[in-house]
Amino acid sequence: MEITVQYFDGCPNWETAAERVAMIAAERSELTVKRQRVATQAEAEALDFRGSPTLLLAGAALFAAPDAPPGLSCRVYLTPNGLAGSPTLEQLRDAIAHAEAAVE
Repeated sequence: MEITVQYFDGCPNWETAAERVAMIAAERSELTVKRQRVATQAEAEALDFRGSPTLLLAGAALFAAPDAPPGLSCRVYLTPNGLAGSPTLEQLRDAIAHAEAAVE
């Protein structure tokens, strides 16, 4: 199964999310990681990109943000320690497990 880390170059948080996703993929050989840079507003709209970092599992958002408009903006995630620029490792593990269970 493929996890895609979508980002834009001006986002300071996407690399943290990518590192956490890579850690999970290292534990699970069935997961592969792809990075997708979103360069323009038009591309963001075409991809329905709702901010950086966006994390997709098999093309579906792990942390949906239906109220956020598509665009080149930084996302904020609610974590146990407050707002952060990326989800925690545990939040990622839980979201992946939940998404996999929904597919089965």
